[in-house]
Amino acid sequence: MPRKSERTRQRIVEAANRLFYHKGYNQTSFSDVVEAAGVPRGNIYYYFKTKDEILEAAIKYRTERIAQMLEGWNGSYRTPIERLHRFIDILSNSADAIMRYGCPMGTLNTELGKGQGELQEQAENLFKMFESWLSDQFAELGYAGRARELALRLMAQGQGISTMSHVHSDAGFLLREKEHLSRWLDQLAEGNDDCA
Repeated sequence: MPRKSERTRQRIVEAANRLFYHKGYNQTSFSDVVEAAGVPRGNIYYYFKTKDEILEAAIKYRTERIAQMLEGWNGSYRTPIERLHRFIDILSNSADAIMRYGCPMGTLNTELGKGQGELQEQAENLFKMFESWLSDQFAELGYAGRARELALRLMAQGQGISTMSHVHSDAGFLLREKEHLSRWLDQLAEGNDDCA
């Protein structure tokens, strides 16, 4: 069982992770994190000296969760096309949060990319994990020569869908575009790679 100090640190990281998604990194204060985590302000400095350190821990937390999720998908879904469909299910499964806050990875990278390059490089690794995993799926599907290109296309389309669904707060648009992506994946699985 984790020690109390480890549980407290984890509570801080999870609270910060939610706030960074809901409010944005730059709009979240140290006080916001303290209040959301329910720890005395003096205690937080035992774990983190700066907000940047909290962000680094939150990115690590997200990275670990993504790695566990992808490993689970590899074990639960037999074929690459099933795994690719599971990936795009993120859109419909997270529709409410996407419409309210956008994509957690996309919004964080966009925010940090406007003057906080060192932090953004760490956040970029979240995308790189998906890029690598998706490339593996497309390669296994028979597109080894174009696997990375297809992975980036799928991620770009997902980001576009997330952004426009957020801007317009339109679940119908999100679901329709997700179905378009689903049909594109099925066509790829059938060997038709001329469609976008």
